[in-house]
Amino acid sequence: MTAALPAAAFDVEEIVAGLSAWVEIESPTTDAAGVERMLDAAAAAMGELGAACERHPGRDGFGGALAARLPGRREEPGILILAHLDTVHPTGTLAGGLPLRRDGDRLYGPGVYDMKGGAYLAWEALRQVRARDGATPLPVTCLFTGDEEFGSPTTRALIEAEAQRHRYVLVPEPAQDRGNLITGRWAFQRFRLRTSGRPAHAGATLASGRSAIREMAEQVVRVEALSDPARDVTLSVGVIHAGAFVNVVPAECSAEVLAVAPTHAALEEVCTRMAALQPTTPAVGLEVEAGPQRPLFEPGEGTMALYRRALAIAEEIGFRPGHGSVGGGSDGNFTGALGIATLDGLGACGDGFHTLEEHVLVSSLVPRARLLSGLLRTLA
Repeated sequence: MTAALPAAAFDVEEIVAGLSAWVEIESPTTDAAGVERMLDAAAAAMGELGAACERHPGRDGFGGALAARLPGRREEPGILILAHLDTVHPTGTLAGGLPLRRDGDRLYGPGVYDMKGGAYLAWEALRQVRARDGATPLPVTCLFTGDEEFGSPTTRALIEAEAQRHRYVLVPEPAQDRGNLITGRWAFQRFRLRTSGRPAHAGATLASGRSAIREMAEQVVRVEALSDPARDVTLSVGVIHAGAFVNVVPAECSAEVLAVAPTHAALEEVCTRMAALQPTTPAVGLEVEAGPQRPLFEPGEGTMALYRRALAIAEEIGFRPGHGSVGGGSDGNFTGALGIATLDGLGACGDGFHTLEEHVLVSSLVPRARLLSGLLRTLA
């Protein structure tokens, strides 16, 4: 028996249709109801395979999670497939800047690449393996979550607990350049900055006010200046909230910062320098709060053994993916940091994630599904 299922086992047009149905369910992280609708669709799909589905309710304004379990031919620690169903695209993107459409080899849509494409391919691979083999050698759990794009603040504990019950973790996040797989991820730390000033009429009594926005503008420059591209350390301010009326000096302002570092030492340095920030304007306050963190995922022997197996399967199929550590985060950070064999980047090939050009390459769908099928059939 060859490791991967044959290409004839997969119908690319069926995959495109099924994936498109998932993409049409808009599920930005900030829309808990939309995430729950997406989890409903995943639960229905897993139910078709006979999975035992367990829903975890959402909290803190986020949607929940779904754990779907399938028995293997042997009862022992098995395979955990991690997939998030939330996207960065706000509700209405389908009707606006990124409609679902196919243009040659490209299938466009919000979340089609990051990462509904990979999540759907994992389900398709499971479906075809079970149809032909009856069951996988090891039990398989699919854990679908809805807050990954916010750093997984409400699901990290669930992810880590599930991972510790399994031998392997497969993460069908988007493939990297040229279809490469991911064997490590850099560390991520989120921060929230708050500045507090003094309100005043912006015309009549401007001089008596202290602008929280002005102070935050100074801090943005200082924070982003902490970046050191030569060492792959980056800090970026991505969200700012402030102001109510244009004729009122703003008394409050908040900003969200994402810091990325390739080593533990570099991350500690970033945290120290962020904590040391001071206001530049008299009588204006500044608070720096550390938020969710994704720990450094460094490739261990278990992860590299997984990669070597995937490489052999891919070569049998007809392609040769490279591997490496990357600066994008995923829930694989958590499992890899625990020392559990984790292979990431197993999803579809494409480009433009987090933009209005997000797409997958239709030509990559069957080869990547076959790669997943080979792992599911041979991991033991």
